[in-house]
Amino acid sequence: MGGDSANLALAVLRVVLGVVFVAHGVNHIVGGGKIAGTARWFERLGMRPGLLHAWTASLTELGAGVLLLVGLVTPVAAAGVVGVMLVAWVTNHARNGFFIFRPGEGYEYVMTLTVVGLVVATLGPGRWSLDHVAGIEAALAGWHGLAIGGGAGALGAAALLAGFWRPGRSGSEGPSA
Repeated sequence: MGGDSANLALAVLRVVLGVVFVAHGVNHIVGGGKIAGTARWFERLGMRPGLLHAWTASLTELGAGVLLLVGLVTPVAAAGVVGVMLVAWVTNHARNGFFIFRPGEGYEYVMTLTVVGLVVATLGPGRWSLDHVAGIEAALAGWHGLAIGGGAGALGAAALLAGFWRPGRSGSEGPSA
């Protein structure tokens, strides 16, 4: 990728996305109702068993966030973003319309984070990353990055939903995914 301005833009985008995901993961574990409250909310969304999925989502958010912060195996981190956001989109946000301020929270936020994850996977982390230091930045960007970030994220989300999502009970109050 080009000069310092492009590398700065990629670093800012990657770090901001990483901070959002670390904060989200931490909040699911220790915020509000803590992991038990997150598990109850996941159960209400149809993700069963709720405790397993609360930990899976929270640890994926933490892991993906940290990897994005340092720019290490960036498309794998982006796959975590894409996967978690697609599950949130399907289980909670899609039925509520576009705008997040609508009751139940619409999908604009999770859509934006999904797209940012895909963009970061495709463009790569930039020169200011551990991927660059390790010499793997170029190999993991472009179509390869998109395939890893988008493909693995979507397949992971689809497998999780097919195996564990059992909607049927209403109620979407609680912390957002």
